[in-house]
Amino acid sequence: MTTIVSPKQFSPVEDAENIKTACQGWGTDENAIISILGHRNLFQRKLVRLAFQEIYHQDLLQQLKCELSGNFERAICLWTLDPADRDAVLANEALQKSVIDYRVVIEIACLRSPEDLLAVKRAYKFRYKHSLEEDLSSFTAGDIRKLLVGIVSAYRYDGDEFDETVARSEAAVLNHEIYGTGFYQEEVIRIVSTRSQAQLNATFNIYKDIYGRSITKGFPGGDYFSTLRTVIRCIRDPQKYFAKVLRAAINRDGTDEDALSRVIVTRAEKDLKVIKELYLKRNNVPVEEAVARGCSGDYKAFILALLGANEY
Repeated sequence: MTTIVSPKQFSPVEDAENIKTACQGWGTDENAIISILGHRNLFQRKLVRLAFQEIYHQDLLQQLKCELSGNFERAICLWTLDPADRDAVLANEALQKSVIDYRVVIEIACLRSPEDLLAVKRAYKFRYKHSLEEDLSSFTAGDIRKLLVGIVSAYRYDGDEFDETVARSEAAVLNHEIYGTGFYQEEVIRIVSTRSQAQLNATFNIYKDIYGRSITKGFPGGDYFSTLRTVIRCIRDPQKYFAKVLRAAINRDGTDEDALSRVIVTRAEKDLKVIKELYLKRNNVPVEEAVARGCSGDYKAFILALLGANEY
């Protein structure tokens, strides 16, 4: 969504020099940094980071961490990271919280392509000297552990083809294990963690046709079913899911900047336009206006830049 500078006007060396200038003197020129990094695409940001390293023999991220602080520093550093490295950082931060934020791991595992998920796991292992699966196993237990390790370990088919016969059969299996006399969740976890998005959506659609309700409607209580619900919603309709995450992040008492930054930064170059439209439709207010009301300072200016907003 962010407004990107024309390739003809783009100079990574000039950007690197301007960022360095913005970090010198008595105070950091945060607006200058936002005007550069907030309007560069992934490829351009990589080139700026390389140019900064070559000219100053310093990692741009380290420079930003030294000069900036708080939510603004965190958001702009996440934006500057390569996507796989960014996801690795987000996953590790989520696991280190006193109350683990399962949503972060679920978003990464369910919405990245098979190759992208492999790249995230390689980046995680390189950074933290553990596998993501190992850390998930250490910080979780029971069926939640089986579910999360399952979706992270998968290498799903990511095409559009599906088998309707399998979908019909597995809709019945899901109903039995979730709502019937089934006690163990092994088949639910197997289906949700190994089937493709197309296959699962076919299963969920057939489930609704057979049983007359969405599969998540009437889920039992508890952390496991709450986690399973998030997995299904993420797979079922990612844009609707993220619109709800944004609503919860902005509309609570005190903005949840971690969730807000995560959604905007990770979806800005993917499907943020659709997410914004869904947010507006559901809340009758543009997400830019909600951000302008709920955030402040340089952090607000940066998030609005990624949203492509100039008038707030």
